[in-house]
Amino acid sequence: MRSDRMKTGLEKAPHRSLLKAMGLTDTEINRPLIGIANAKNEIIPGHIHLDKIGEAVKAGVRLAGGTPIEFGVIGVCDGLAMHHEGMKYSLASRELIADSIEVMAMAHPFDGLVLIPNCDKIIPGMLMAALRLNIPAIVISGGPMLAGTYQGRSVDLITVFEGVGAVKAGRLPAAELAELEDAACPGCGSCAGMFTANSMNCLSEALGLALPGNGTIPAVSAARYRLAKQAGMQIMDLVQRQILPRQIATLTAFENAMAVDMALGCSTNTVLHIPAIAHEAEIEVSLDLFNRISEQTPHICSLSPAGKHHLEDLDRAGGVPAVMAQLLSAGLIAGTPLTVTGRTVADNLAKARVLDPAVIRDLKNPYHTQGGIAILRGNLAPEGAVVKQSAVDPAMLQREGRARVFDSEEAASEAIMGNTIKPGDVIVIRFEGPKGGPGMREMLSPTAAIAGMGLDKDVALLTDGRFSGGTRGAAIGHISPEAAAGGPIALVQDGDLIAIDIPNKTLTLKVPEAELAARRQRWQPPAPKIRRGYAYRYSQLVTSGSKGAVLED
Repeated sequence: MRSDRMKTGLEKAPHRSLLKAMGLTDTEINRPLIGIANAKNEIIPGHIHLDKIGEAVKAGVRLAGGTPIEFGVIGVCDGLAMHHEGMKYSLASRELIADSIEVMAMAHPFDGLVLIPNCDKIIPGMLMAALRLNIPAIVISGGPMLAGTYQGRSVDLITVFEGVGAVKAGRLPAAELAELEDAACPGCGSCAGMFTANSMNCLSEALGLALPGNGTIPAVSAARYRLAKQAGMQIMDLVQRQILPRQIATLTAFENAMAVDMALGCSTNTVLHIPAIAHEAEIEVSLDLFNRISEQTPHICSLSPAGKHHLEDLDRAGGVPAVMAQLLSAGLIAGTPLTVTGRTVADNLAKARVLDPAVIRDLKNPYHTQGGIAILRGNLAPEGAVVKQSAVDPAMLQREGRARVFDSEEAASEAIMGNTIKPGDVIVIRFEGPKGGPGMREMLSPTAAIAGMGLDKDVALLTDGRFSGGTRGAAIGHISPEAAAGGPIALVQDGDLIAIDIPNKTLTLKVPEAELAARRQRWQPPAPKIRRGYAYRYSQLVTSGSKGAVLED
């Protein structure tokens, strides 16, 4: 066993003494030691209950003859970090999470790992650690929040964000917004729509590193705790059989996950996280691969923010297995990859079926014939840009508009809330990329304000930063190269004509090349916005958003 490095033999008597100081018996020490990486904290509603998930996991490990050893992992709540300097630290926390788990699992050689995340950067950070370490590992999330109910309709966190813009535009009384904020988030769990957290929890299941049900079983359901116990038991089987993460997360498995991504209409942040996770497995996932898979995969689920359904509806309709079974039957995913069940994808899906075709549509009756995400290229985004095309109003799929340029999220938000943005404008928010932000801030506040003000059919937003999984409308992010690296977005000026063509996947700055060359000659790189601490170190090492914003090797 891997843990023998710190517990077996005469010279390890001091080590055993330290383990006994925590109450472990010889019997427990002699069993496989399973590290439980738990991101429980009291600042994220998706994580507030992870202590109970952890207890269920540990019960499962003990039932199967192992000894669980739990340790903590940090986590940022993107909703609470939104629209202030705290968001500069969210994406950057992904690398810190992966590094910290690596430190714990190398300093204390566990025989296996159970990873307990639930929200945005914590999930990919833990998956990155699993593939970097390549010891038996399984993911068990805390599950999605239930949708709230307000005035007879389902609501969620995004309803509140958009309500701010609605109040500003005079479309919603402030008193109703106060009632809405009481109703939108009814309890623990990752926010109820197909935002980044739930996207990544579903994709960890599709990738094969989590048990079926991981992405959709509600946080408050007893089935979530049973699944956690099953995960604790299953890690023991993975340890015994030495089934390793890189045997599961092959290129074919990543392609499966990307197809599920497109069918579900997941967050644009998956285009950052999937390449970063694959990078740890020494697999290259290109942006062009996203487009290829999107072009052949119908979009068959429309969940908030694009549609009216929530994760609880998807779970009731058969969950991710039902979606995957549809894709498998059409040859759009492979059935051969191994999963943490110890069986193949095809074996796992043998009994899966759609229980509500109103939630999971037939492939012949999709919401869109192409997947939820598109990669755009052009002289404004030579290395690519990302849009959640399934959440764009048809009127905005092809549009030309005049640029309104802002060098920070705050400046753009001030203009939006000040009612200075007009129909036909293309808002450009730059110097918010991985280096320039730093940290590639997620900008839900400006996009939600635009939607809440009823301008999402008339105004586009472009940025070298990124947008929340809760964003809807013509919000195009991850423009690469970023402004701080001298990308073309740094050269845009107020009034420039920008052409957006999502069906043809182009993003064009309609300015003569000679003029752009002259602007480049005059351009000077900006000084770092943060000059000390972790965010500064991150800004010096982080790569382009087109590469998943991983750190330089």
